[in-house]
Amino acid sequence: MHLGHAFSALTAFGAAQRAGGTLALRIEDIDQTRCRPEFEAAIYEDLRWLGVDWAEPVRRQSDHMAEYRAALDALIARGLCYRCFKTRTEILGDIARAPHLAPSGPEGPAYVGAPLDAEEERMLLAEGAPFAWRLSLARAEAALDGFGALHFIEEDVDGADRRRIAAAPGMFGDVVLGRKDSGASYHLASVHDDARAGVTHVIRGEDLGPAAHLHTLLYALLEAPAPVYRHHRLITDDQGRRLAKRDKAVALRALREAGVTPAEVRARLGLID
Repeated sequence: MHLGHAFSALTAFGAAQRAGGTLALRIEDIDQTRCRPEFEAAIYEDLRWLGVDWAEPVRRQSDHMAEYRAALDALIARGLCYRCFKTRTEILGDIARAPHLAPSGPEGPAYVGAPLDAEEERMLLAEGAPFAWRLSLARAEAALDGFGALHFIEEDVDGADRRRIAAAPGMFGDVVLGRKDSGASYHLASVHDDARAGVTHVIRGEDLGPAAHLHTLLYALLEAPAPVYRHHRLITDDQGRRLAKRDKAVALRALREAGVTPAEVRARLGLID
């Protein structure tokens, strides 16, 4: 963890304490290619050093892949998702030929596709072709009463001011919710977990602000109440760049080994006990 992670964790922990609530810690390790047991252990070590406490047991997403698959299957059964066999290169080619059909979104061009005809799909499935399950925005809009009135509540970091924001999930296009041989995407898994745990407030960096628009739609499709959102500022380096895991100088372990105290970390982040 680095200073940016520390700021997010301390901000959420402080909010939970002030509200008489509990901080939920979740290990989002769906992408097993980048996850290691030692990384998870380091997260616990860093958080405890900061003085952060959380509810037990910690939810590890890789232990619940069947749940996410069931949530995805339920959306598929309702006809809200379709198989997309196109590779990233093919999608980029489609976008290059008709850029006006794929405006820029939070995760790149907002691709909108459509199901293949039944015969072509059967052929590709018989060949074992890889595919992704995409949420059809058009079908979701048709199936969901009140689609145009979707909204979420955004609070400032201290919770003193709140406002109603109209949700615009279309900025993501037909987002990928799962793949042929894997469980759900981050979007579906995180919404499922928050709904299951009864999370009331999601507090995270402003870089994830757009995700609230898509997640509001997913909560509605899963028939679950949406949380209140707070998006805090990002911690940057001396050049104004967002911190990354490669920035060893601001890694909490390095700071700890250099004799920096948790109180000094809080002060550096502008947090006052």
